[in-house]
Amino acid sequence: MTILFVLLGVSAAMELAVHCTGTHTKLRSFLALLTLLLDAFTIGILLAATVNVFSILVAVLMLYRILNMIRVVERRMHEAYLKRATRTTSHTIMCLQLAVLGGWWAWETWHTTGHTAWAVFTAIQASIGLLFLTGTLRTMRRTAWPTRHQNFSDNELPTVTVAIPVRDEIDDLQQCLESIIASDYPKLEILALDDRSQTRRTPEIIRSFAHDGVRFLQGREPVETWLPKNQAYDQLADEASGQYILYCGADVRLAPHSIRDMVSTMLERNKDMLCVLPQRTHDAYGRFSIVQAMRYWWELVPPRRLFHRPPVQSTCWIIKESALKKAGGFAAVSRAIVPEAHFARNLVQTDGYSFLRSNIGLGVESTKSIVEQRQTAIRMRYPQLHRRPEQVALVSFAELFLLVAPYALSIGGFWWAIGTRAHVLAIIACVLITLAYAIVTLSARVNVWWFTLVSQPAAAVADIAMLHYSLWKYEFSSVEWKGRNVTGPVMHVIPHLPKIK
Repeated sequence: MTILFVLLGVSAAMELAVHCTGTHTKLRSFLALLTLLLDAFTIGILLAATVNVFSILVAVLMLYRILNMIRVVERRMHEAYLKRATRTTSHTIMCLQLAVLGGWWAWETWHTTGHTAWAVFTAIQASIGLLFLTGTLRTMRRTAWPTRHQNFSDNELPTVTVAIPVRDEIDDLQQCLESIIASDYPKLEILALDDRSQTRRTPEIIRSFAHDGVRFLQGREPVETWLPKNQAYDQLADEASGQYILYCGADVRLAPHSIRDMVSTMLERNKDMLCVLPQRTHDAYGRFSIVQAMRYWWELVPPRRLFHRPPVQSTCWIIKESALKKAGGFAAVSRAIVPEAHFARNLVQTDGYSFLRSNIGLGVESTKSIVEQRQTAIRMRYPQLHRRPEQVALVSFAELFLLVAPYALSIGGFWWAIGTRAHVLAIIACVLITLAYAIVTLSARVNVWWFTLVSQPAAAVADIAMLHYSLWKYEFSSVEWKGRNVTGPVMHVIPHLPKIK
């Protein structure tokens, strides 16, 4: 073990030296390469010496340090941003490793019996599962669509612009526009922006609705420092004449009364912004989505209010035009993968924001396919964690501990020597976590009931895999969204780096 701690110390010293080399990029890359080779050697020594939960955790965290050094060697980002980002990752991962080593030492020094440790372990899981369930029930009540709302006359209702950015959509676009023009809202403007589609059918479909009041907009050429979708949002905001702007994707379907109900609810509650969580349609894309289920889970189950991160939904959201400008408009979030989150955080401070779930009465639905859901997850997951590998590690460990391990212990407890108390607590944790997951997915009609009851651990594992895939694509490859590379604006990537001499 002495050799192991020496290797860990030398590795940490070399990694810190990488971040102290100033502007010597050639030296930094060389030291980073040596460090990652030493890290890989240390992992081999560690796992050869002993294999337990603590050694595996230390080894996995070492893999994140290796990944961080690969970032230094690759040098895909602007130098100042790269130095700051990699230094923060190194310090955080090292602190996590020290915490794990401290726990390892404490376990070896003071632990009593394995049964006691497993009981504590599962008691924590059951307690957090109870918090998840109670928090979910509270969130369900808070986000439920009101069954009754004040009736406003046509004269009292404000003007609304429906803004739809599209690129290469065909069937979805046709059905989306048909549902919107069927709206009974009296003061409605409909704008559809073709964001440089590669197919001629998209602009043709938009123009075919001109006689129904749909105005066609041609998207601008993409600007390097803007995400294309945010640029489309910005152009739509410039062209909108409504007092409120309703942004929705081509996968959204609205009932004739949906817009009136949304605006009436905002006026009644005195809100400047409203995000609506749509329900899934009963279509061939099915009721077996684990990607979409976890996306909704992250918005509704964790205590987001404690972190001042209100839930948001990019599929369908409406904002007062004056509030949008006051928050800086889309120029303030030109690189943000979820721009509406910025406006929600600003407005929630003055109680000007609401997040509500659609129901059969409201009639807001989404038809996003399984493939599109997966592409959206790849595009959004890593940026949602601020493009930081250390946060990926923390979230992954939390998901494994809280959403996967209880199921493994519940099943394995029939054969493993974890003790009766721990086994019972693990089963209780599974029941609580499954109920929270089921409430969210069934309320949004994401999955059929029997699939919901068995898919929670698979959904968590898939989310971890998707998160790491998103990390890898952003850091070392490219993320394509509707035929465009969005990596540059999000990651501050330099298109063509000079070769190291």
